[in-house]
Amino acid sequence: MPTKYYGTPLCPDCLAADEALRGADAPTEFINITASTANLKEFLALRDSRAEFAPIKAAGSIGIPCFLREDGSLTFDVAEVAKAGR
Repeated sequence: MPTKYYGTPLCPDCLAADEALRGADAPTEFINITASTANLKEFLALRDSRAEFAPIKAAGSIGIPCFLREDGSLTFDVAEVAKAGR
């Protein structure tokens, strides 16, 4: 199962993440949170249940791009995900 990558093409940080991942050959499954209510609900359930999002929510940010690894761990670091693909 690839790393789930939550984001949206409306987000400049996600566009930069797309570019960084493009050449890295990192296996990711992009979940566009603005493409459907189901995708948004999936992301919000993750965001509302994980402590990793607390500082992000406190800062008033959304928390994307967000990467959910196969082992259940989360990262917001695209370079970390890209490095795993190399």
